[in-house]
Amino acid sequence: MTTLHETIHPQAKVREWKAIVILILLIPVLWSPPFLFRIFLFQPFNIPSGSMTPTLVVGDYVFAAKYAYGYDRYSFPFAPSWISGRFRAAEPEHGDVVVFRTPKDTSVDYVKRVVGLPGDRIQMRQGQLILNDRPVTRVALKAVVAGSTCGVDDGAKAKRWRETLPNGAFYVTQDCVDNGYYDNTDVYTVPPGHFFVLGDNRDNSSDSRVMSSIGFVPMDNLVGKVTRIFWSLDQEGEPHMERLGKVW
Repeated sequence: MTTLHETIHPQAKVREWKAIVILILLIPVLWSPPFLFRIFLFQPFNIPSGSMTPTLVVGDYVFAAKYAYGYDRYSFPFAPSWISGRFRAAEPEHGDVVVFRTPKDTSVDYVKRVVGLPGDRIQMRQGQLILNDRPVTRVALKAVVAGSTCGVDDGAKAKRWRETLPNGAFYVTQDCVDNGYYDNTDVYTVPPGHFFVLGDNRDNSSDSRVMSSIGFVPMDNLVGKVTRIFWSLDQEGEPHMERLGKVW
């Protein structure tokens, strides 16, 4: 019978020693404050589209708190695909702005607002959010020039509303057109272990209303909770300092 050490060729032994040396050299890096900060606490993201206008706009840089909902393979960089489940799991709350991956494309990070949790019934009626058969409270704000965020004429104006969810979470949404494509929908009942998201730019967002691309999002696909805009640049590349701060 052949013993184990006799089956290891010299080249394999060299590779093993190289791996050990590299691991030893990486220990200071792996335990450095910036590396630990990114893995366990906050991950930075930049906003590439206007789907969350006015809360988040193109040019914003945000931190997502990875500890908010626990850890899984989407929270850890370079985690193997066979990892399943979440450690220290916690559900998001209504109104949270979250970073997540979709089951249909786990290579892309999305950022949207949670409006539905397991068992909730979600519907849009004439552009108004209906949660569990009750219209979500909203107050009209002054219309603003939409620019490119609505994909129409730069001088066109968009309506804005302050929505308040039953748990007290409030935020501002943008309404580009009346009777938009997803302003009237069927009733969506959120299944167990999933959540439902909308973009704050309601007429220019691909979100859970689009069942063919996003639909209901599994809790295990959460990456983190967006908590703060830490940097922002305007269209000319100049610092947009008034946008820095907490995300609602």
